[in-house]
Amino acid sequence: MNVLIVEDEPLAAERLIGLLKKTGEHFMLQGVLESVEETVASFSSGRKIDLLFLDIELADGKSFEIFNRVTVEAPIIFTTAYDQYALQAFKHFSIDYLLKPVQQADLNNALAKWKRLGVNQENLQQQLSQLKEWLVGERQKPKERLLIKSGNKLQYKSSEDVAYFFADGKEVYIHTRNDNKKFLIDYTLEQLESLLDPHKFFRISRKAIVNADAIAEVKGIISTRLEVKLNQPCEHELTISRDRSATFKAWLDR
Repeated sequence: MNVLIVEDEPLAAERLIGLLKKTGEHFMLQGVLESVEETVASFSSGRKIDLLFLDIELADGKSFEIFNRVTVEAPIIFTTAYDQYALQAFKHFSIDYLLKPVQQADLNNALAKWKRLGVNQENLQQQLSQLKEWLVGERQKPKERLLIKSGNKLQYKSSEDVAYFFADGKEVYIHTRNDNKKFLIDYTLEQLESLLDPHKFFRISRKAIVNADAIAEVKGIISTRLEVKLNQPCEHELTISRDRSATFKAWLDR
């Protein structure tokens, strides 16, 4: 079988290739692509393959964007390091997935499922169409979990556990409730503003977004400026600019 891998992490791609060699399946690797743009260009040229391993998070965006730009005429096994993409959805649509780091048994099962299903082009396009519709609905839901960096580890934090987000230069941190810890995240405040529940979170300034449940009181500094006091220690001065004050008051009083 002719296999194409779309993966922007070299080590992850190498691991997948090594595991494929151990499956006992005869395969011809047609290449490793690293981006949405490369993949679109590849399939635009009429490339034909038997099976596509597709990472969800690529260097230049999410791989789902590919399906809006080009027809992919191949069964797909998604790979992902994150479960916020509702892995159960892939099972429901009969498109399999591998959670990274990929394990040999999981790969073997995915290949067995692919053979068993005998996915034809009509079924594949129907599944992809259903998946895209589901993703549109998912994007409209507030983000409930956030991937954080803790040393050389990646962890999840519930958005409910965040007291506030703060931008320090180009880096954005979450400050947690209760334990008041600080973690680096890979989002800008602009992205967070569109992803978080607007009933729970409010962007009070260019540098901060606060959780309503973490607010203890709001004090007036001068007639048109406000200061947010949290119900826990806070290393930053959280002030609300003049142009946001009225909107903030309306948000609190909703």
